[in-house]
Amino acid sequence: VNLLESGGGLVQAGGSLRLSCAAPRYTFNDYAMAWFRQPPGKEREFVAAVSYDGASTFYADSVKGRFTISRGDAKNTIYLQMNSLKPEDTAVYLCTIRTGAKTGYDVASYDYWGKGTLVNVSA
Repeated sequence: VNLLESGGGLVQAGGSLRLSCAAPRYTFNDYAMAWFRQPPGKEREFVAAVSYDGASTFYADSVKGRFTISRGDAKNTIYLQMNSLKPEDTAVYLCTIRTGAKTGYDVASYDYWGKGTLVNVSA
């Protein structure tokens, strides 16, 4: 599965960005998906997850109330709307999909990964 992220860039603190994740030639509607991020020099960390049908979402405490994960009308796209961005949100944001029977919100719980898109929030 080839996942392609887009929408990253440079934004001032307090601003907003919308990230997209698409997989040409695939549909996501049978699989749970998530966004992780990897700040410079740090380990990859969970950001947000959405169930296969979009009915359930789950967020890291650090982004709760500011970020929203959603599934697109097209069955091969998910989004991450990021509002009230802070400098500590600066990271490479990666899209991932769970195709097996794993549970949880850690890196090992997901099966395929995109290469990421860089979000840089200036103070």
